[in-house]
Amino acid sequence: MNRFILPALGLCLLGAPLMAKEVELTPIHVTEWKAVYGRIEARDRVPARARIGGTLTALNAVEGDVVTAGQALATIVDEKLAFQLSALMAQRDAANAQLGNAETDLNRGEELLKQGVTTVQRLDGLRTQVDVLKGQIAALDAQAKVITQSQKEGVVLAPMAGRILDVPVAEGAVLMPGEAVALLGGGGIFLRLAVPERHASELRAGDTLQIGGAGAETTGKLVRIYPLIENGRVVADVEVADLPDDFIDARVLVRLPVGERSALVVPETALVTRSGLDFVAVTSGRAISLRAVVPGERHVIDGTPMVEILSGLQAGDVIESEAPAAEAASHE
Repeated sequence: MNRFILPALGLCLLGAPLMAKEVELTPIHVTEWKAVYGRIEARDRVPARARIGGTLTALNAVEGDVVTAGQALATIVDEKLAFQLSALMAQRDAANAQLGNAETDLNRGEELLKQGVTTVQRLDGLRTQVDVLKGQIAALDAQAKVITQSQKEGVVLAPMAGRILDVPVAEGAVLMPGEAVALLGGGGIFLRLAVPERHASELRAGDTLQIGGAGAETTGKLVRIYPLIENGRVVADVEVADLPDDFIDARVLVRLPVGERSALVVPETALVTRSGLDFVAVTSGRAISLRAVVPGERHVIDGTPMVEILSGLQAGDVIESEAPAAEAASHE
């Protein structure tokens, strides 16, 4: 049935007035895009670690929470520290009592020396005993401060501002010094790409990439290309404005330029679709005829949607940038 409709449509177009703008086709250079997947990653990943060993008695870290630098995430208690502190305090009390007795003996010796009853050597020994006891008390105080500081370090603090990505422990667990209580991501987020190494020579820092596939409005900037090739792939970082950080390591489709090629493109409005086939109105003098074409990728050039033509047209053809009036009437 179509073979009768299309010739009739073509005859109708022959006498149609030229309603649209005529465009002469010339090859242009279009960007060759490579579709890859990028991962949303935090710029910095820092674990919040236990500074002392003990039992995790409180855990305030939950995956997904946004925390500030220095915020308390967990509390670790080592009961031995309290016992050690009590022992030091008892030793200090004993040394303090001995110091009081030694200072009394020293005062008595000084009075006896004035009366000529004792010797200077004996008095020097009493002074030395007082100084030794004072030194012992100062050492015990220092040790007590160390234990008190260790008790304070039982509170696990967020090392930076960011989002909690992982909490590998549970309340009640026994931890060793240095174990990770939570993993934080911060310092901003970016897209990390792994591009096949055959495209490494086409990558340039500063290139603009399309985020989200063909026709995507969001763009990103290629800011860093790492020189080390891993498993046949080049790793690169892309900065994207307003990139969501709800899900870290989420995959996002990215189209990056890997070269240029010559192509014929027509305005998207020039395409006419009939019975599953695509046509473009071609003018010859004042006559218009529909020519079957095979469309390819779509491009946006200077803000105008354009369609690449793979076959059916050639350079120098004059086409209508919009469907002619006869075709518009046939739509009705």
